[in-house]
Amino acid sequence: MEGQKSDQVVYTNKARCRDCYRCVRVCPVKAIKLQKGQAFVVEERCIACGTCIRECPQQAKCFRNDLELASRLAAERNGHLAASIAPSFVSLFSPWERERLPSALRQLGFTFVAETAVGAFQVAKETAAILSACPERSHICSACPVVVRYIESYEPDKTEYLMPVVSPMIAHAKHLKEKLGENSKVIFFGPCVAKKAEAEWPQNSGWVDCVLTFSEMLAWFEKEGLELFKFEESRFDELPEGDSRFFPLAGGLVRTAALNTDLLAEEVLAVSGFEEVRDSLQNLDEVARVVEPLFCHQGCIDGPGIPASKSLFKRRQDVLSYATEHPGALPEGDEERGLGIVFNPKKVDGDRPVSEEEIRQVLERSGNAKSEDQLNCGACGYNSCREKAVAVLRGMAEVEMCIPSMRRLAEQRSDLILETSPNGILLLDERLNIIGMNPAFRRFFMCSEGVFGRRISYLMDPEPFERLAASGEDLLELTIEHSNYHYVFHQFLYPLREHGQYVGIFVNITDSRANLEKLDRMKGETIRRAKELLDHQIRMAQGIAKYLGESTAQSEELVQNILDLAGDKS
Repeated sequence: MEGQKSDQVVYTNKARCRDCYRCVRVCPVKAIKLQKGQAFVVEERCIACGTCIRECPQQAKCFRNDLELASRLAAERNGHLAASIAPSFVSLFSPWERERLPSALRQLGFTFVAETAVGAFQVAKETAAILSACPERSHICSACPVVVRYIESYEPDKTEYLMPVVSPMIAHAKHLKEKLGENSKVIFFGPCVAKKAEAEWPQNSGWVDCVLTFSEMLAWFEKEGLELFKFEESRFDELPEGDSRFFPLAGGLVRTAALNTDLLAEEVLAVSGFEEVRDSLQNLDEVARVVEPLFCHQGCIDGPGIPASKSLFKRRQDVLSYATEHPGALPEGDEERGLGIVFNPKKVDGDRPVSEEEIRQVLERSGNAKSEDQLNCGACGYNSCREKAVAVLRGMAEVEMCIPSMRRLAEQRSDLILETSPNGILLLDERLNIIGMNPAFRRFFMCSEGVFGRRISYLMDPEPFERLAASGEDLLELTIEHSNYHYVFHQFLYPLREHGQYVGIFVNITDSRANLEKLDRMKGETIRRAKELLDHQIRMAQGIAKYLGESTAQSEELVQNILDLAGDKS
């Protein structure tokens, strides 16, 4: 997992990833694997819904950028280059920008610009035909690639209910290549990240040459220096049929298929958002005959590839207004396009069975083996401690992800430091009443927890703490001899202002003080003795000098006498 595949649709930017577990929490299928504190996307489990991309606060979750491929296709100039624009584009652009969008795309090199709604109408028509042919059973519309991938991987027994019809993107790409020739290339623009994966499904191979999100489209315009206000108004090269411009909204498919779109219709149910999609699939036999599921809340207008410059409901209103004010062409005769598809149900691997004993062992390692310690807080991203333990056993999570457990461990370590500290530690409330102390303090001041609630004056002079409280200082440092207890302490006193408390740390320097006094005495004695020795030496020198002077005088007198005698004799 160290290096994710370069062609992976959804991946993690390791430089940005932090230990927040937000992606684990929001991922509907728990396709996020924690490794060394970083969250990686497991491609085999990912349904490319893009929820983690939208929700990651650090923008560490990204989708594959295919702008380089699109630029290469535009530069080839070999045959037609067609742009298929998802109908949700109207929720991104203002009315005047929509009128200029085709011109800007043609400036990039596109020779044919059309709305994907053209293919949406064909999908809706095929869906209506299947419903007419088989009205007695439940059906799940298959336009949303995320729903299809979710069913294939996590609800494979529901695959048989999927409408065997391609999505509007594939339907439109087929239409474009039949219309423009085999050498033509098709680039799809839309709000959906999963479309990148859908275009690469084996059954869809060769129809869509590149998929760009609307975010990538805007980046392409910026890269080429294109500004929409500089272009003339122009039209798309093809007009969609019927009500297909309603397609990106929940209920848009059934509206396009001319089915009953009444909110209270019993036979049709339009759902959006993972919770609604999952619940409708789990209770398929009890819901409507036709279920139209869109994985993003309120439909494609909330896709992760569309900039959220407008509110969701404003985007919805824009689509409704545009589709109403710009009705599609009248439907033409039946045209067979070969819109069938075969789905591939394959339940994801990795969900190996785990035993109760294994779960118990992981819970013990997390420090929440007891039922009262299993808070099920969801901080790790999983709904329960048990679910997280199972994920640990399956290699998707780490024991250290349990935040309450890590906090308890930190508190235990903190308590251990306090309990074993050689320094006395005292805690007072705002009235200087004793509310806490560690064993070293109790030993120094010969007290027990029975003094809790008493003022500090019960044990010592309260003046330093009173001075601290009155002065507003952040730290008071002083050395005090507590003669009653035969100790000398270097004291550090400071306030906990947010809690209205005061802390005192007492460092025992009694031995150090005694050693200093002993050293001072030794120094004094040495100096005294040195002075006595010096005085003695001076006296001796003076005495010697006196004796030498007297001796010298006597010697001089003796020599003179000898000289005088010698002179007389001569």
